[in-house]
Amino acid sequence: MQHHIKTVEDLRWLMAHTGGFRSGYVTDVQMSKRRLFDEETGRDVLADTTVTVTIRYQLRGMVRVAKLVMSGVTDFSIFEQEGADCSSLSIIQAECTAGRLRFWFDPQGELYAVCEEAHLEEVAAPLLPVHPLPELARWTFQGHSSDGPTVSWLLTELEQAGIPCSWVAAKKRRASDSLMRWEGDLTPDSESGDDRSRAVRVMVYGSLDGEGFGIVLRALGEQDRRVSRVLAVLADRITQRYSGTCLVGTTMIPGREWEYWRARNGRAPE
Repeated sequence: MQHHIKTVEDLRWLMAHTGGFRSGYVTDVQMSKRRLFDEETGRDVLADTTVTVTIRYQLRGMVRVAKLVMSGVTDFSIFEQEGADCSSLSIIQAECTAGRLRFWFDPQGELYAVCEEAHLEEVAAPLLPVHPLPELARWTFQGHSSDGPTVSWLLTELEQAGIPCSWVAAKKRRASDSLMRWEGDLTPDSESGDDRSRAVRVMVYGSLDGEGFGIVLRALGEQDRRVSRVLAVLADRITQRYSGTCLVGTTMIPGREWEYWRARNGRAPE
């Protein structure tokens, strides 16, 4: 989900959609400056300052990771005294005055920004119950198309990759889980009998806003090379077929850049 923020109406939408990020916390703050070369003076001049704040929060039964990109920043401050923690949010405040957006991320104004416009990008997934097996890795993808992957498609892709798996559907969830489409476990066929102590739990759900789908892959059980490969192959095949955004921890990665990111980091999702 992406939304451009420029006006008072946009700010009202932001506060209503996020609940003001109540009880969330800031996981990352980045600032970048763009400079241009001025031929008349022979110097580089500041052209734009961008500040990006990543926030993790929960609302309406969903875990959300939001990236607020503020461009045209003219005033920015972050101040944290020893022993203090300004990353925890109660509820942010925002206003639009004289064509400028102002954000106070905490009551004391220790994290504060003034900008010309902002852009919100967000990935949301249902709250997941604690699984009895250890969770070794998690990968989330938010797709733009209305139709997401099917069980048969996942099984076919794994067969072609040389790691055939069996599928067992999970128990039906509560009727109130209206976004849920289907959920179950993929287990490599080499696992003996009905042993399901090592598997990839797959959950597919509908988009919170408009068209789209979400999918969460979780590697469960003891450390196992084949299970890790199942998760990695599925992540690669999903990003190749569908456009969208990946989420690893609180890091958002455009789907088209996923394989490059994984190769650069040299590891599977965590």
